[in-house]
Amino acid sequence: MNQAAGPGVFASPNSDFDVRFIYARPQDWYLSVDLEDKRDVIEYPIVDEIDLNGWDVRKALQLFWRSNPAVIEWIQSPIQYMEKDGFRTGIQALLDTIYTLEKGIYHYRSMAKTNYRGYLMADMVPLKKYFYVLRPLLATRWIETYRSAPPIEFSALLHLLPKEEGLLEDIHILLERKKVALEKELAPRIDKLNVFIEAELARLEHFSVEKEEKSGGMEALNQLFRQVLQEN
Repeated sequence: MNQAAGPGVFASPNSDFDVRFIYARPQDWYLSVDLEDKRDVIEYPIVDEIDLNGWDVRKALQLFWRSNPAVIEWIQSPIQYMEKDGFRTGIQALLDTIYTLEKGIYHYRSMAKTNYRGYLMADMVPLKKYFYVLRPLLATRWIETYRSAPPIEFSALLHLLPKEEGLLEDIHILLERKKVALEKELAPRIDKLNVFIEAELARLEHFSVEKEEKSGGMEALNQLFRQVLQEN
């Protein structure tokens, strides 16, 4: 029904292709007493560097309702291999009413902190991990600034960097280095980036947004789900 993604956001010469999809079964599959016990994912072994797996549409919509970051990013992927019956358009139209800013900030702040502490505090570090810290930090800034789900493209977030610190130039250099570096290649840490990351993590430690009350969103998801099953 919907197949998205492609090579990683920060691809290396030896990166896998991450392909994710959302699928629907025939209607009768959902009309079962033991529905909750049925398997609602499809997973394939990695073959020819293609990492392919997907979620059932009901599972995907339930996770979307909870602002699951994986689903949010899947439906915003700039690379779409296949789409059927306008599902992506339908779910994207609900994003602003479903997405919870508080959960988004918590997710991206945690991701940045985990990757920074786990990979970037040594003298020699994997270059790719800088982007697994910088992107979630800038995604958090996007949520603060625009009060909406951040885009998946790293380039769309770069304007949120502080201008006076010369960080943008350093990141562009790092991006060029990353294009030719192998997936687990190590290089000396970049102190200027570490200083920015540590300051941003400290700033976010006590930052929060007000809790939001979602109204009416579940019925819209139910309608989209029924539409998918009728068209399947």
